[in-house]
Amino acid sequence: MSEIYLVVGAGKSGIAAIDLLLREGKDCILYDGNEKLSAEDLRNQHENWKDLPIYTGNLPEEVLEKADIAVLSPGVPTDLPVVDQMREHGLKIWGEVELAYELGKGTVCAITGTNGKTTTTSLTGEIMKTAFDSVFVVGNIGIPYTGVADQTRDDSVIVAEISSFMLETIDEFHPHVSAILNITPDHLNRHHTMENYIRAKENITKNQTKGDVVILNYEDSVLREFGKSLTEKNTVRVVYFSSKEAVPGGMYVENGHLISEFSGEKTDILDVKELNIVGAHNYENALAAIAFGQAMGVSLDNIRKALRNFKAVPHRIEYTCEKRGVRFYNDSKGTNPDAAIKAVDAMEWPTCLIGGGFDKGNDFTEWVSHFPGKVKKLALIGVTAKKIAEACDKIGFHDYVFCNSLEEAIDRCYEAAESGDCVLLSPACASWDMFKSYEQRGDLFKDYVRKLPE
Repeated sequence: MSEIYLVVGAGKSGIAAIDLLLREGKDCILYDGNEKLSAEDLRNQHENWKDLPIYTGNLPEEVLEKADIAVLSPGVPTDLPVVDQMREHGLKIWGEVELAYELGKGTVCAITGTNGKTTTTSLTGEIMKTAFDSVFVVGNIGIPYTGVADQTRDDSVIVAEISSFMLETIDEFHPHVSAILNITPDHLNRHHTMENYIRAKENITKNQTKGDVVILNYEDSVLREFGKSLTEKNTVRVVYFSSKEAVPGGMYVENGHLISEFSGEKTDILDVKELNIVGAHNYENALAAIAFGQAMGVSLDNIRKALRNFKAVPHRIEYTCEKRGVRFYNDSKGTNPDAAIKAVDAMEWPTCLIGGGFDKGNDFTEWVSHFPGKVKKLALIGVTAKKIAEACDKIGFHDYVFCNSLEEAIDRCYEAAESGDCVLLSPACASWDMFKSYEQRGDLFKDYVRKLPE
């Protein structure tokens, strides 16, 4: 008798998971806790769903009794009462990534970390495309892994951006090469404690073995210790990267050049001036991507070619335009303080900064400590505006103004900026209080600044 899959969450990932299961001829049920959703409307939106059992609001007991595997969308917390009910009924708890891995083929390269995931994933994908015919770039980057799993082949390379939410629910998921780029406080409203968050990130190595590679940030004390423990267990090869010091056997920056000792020999990859991405954090992202390339056997010439051709990903310190000598940068993907620190530090000019948004429970003290001497005006929006202002007051930074909209914040920054300055959207917060997503926030920023008068 075939297993019955209960997909939880009717968003992008849930839809992709249902469609994959239907294409594979699997028995499946869709459930979403939002009682305002209409099962009939959902079926009408998808031609192949006309016979799909769909439940919204309360989940009937009989569904729990007949289902075998629950597939949670990344946005579904694993400690919800309904998920506890699933465990009590003996259901396996998987995530969308686990489902894709189980039904897919190929070799997986998986990237996690608080910041830099999207850039590193995109760059690693470009490196892989220079050497392999079948490459899929998936995951938190915006393309559900389940959306392409049945297109993968034995010789495919899957480059996956994996969030901590996704890593809570892996079982057999086994990347050949993995990376944890950094770990700083984020999503504590979901994970509750820093220890839980760290454990989720480290879970990416759970199934890796001696022939596999894990790439870790040497400058992150948590990851350095984690790497030591993995080395002592001799379960996986640990490769460190650093933007600050030479790491024997690893990847590092030396005299403005990206250096690799991955093969045992010191190799100059290229001068950082040849890159189209700015900031020390992006040099770290490039080092991690180089390590992925070498671990997968990509030639150095192909790696260099991909590095030189790579442009910044949308919404991550993305140059937008210049008006009357003022540069505009869209860093809407800077959704936590550590990411926003990296964006502020990457600016080489006096900066008018737009910050604030949805409150994920983060502390903004360290972020605002980077403002003096760098940020000349701070325009605050969203739920966290007052909280950020209070953090500014504590360090004696008072050049901030409260704004009621993103447009008003852009106007106030443009008024304060002089030729040679820059305006940076790097909110240090999620977007959900005012926008559907960080992408929408970034797109609105770009649209508005392009219309500003010269």
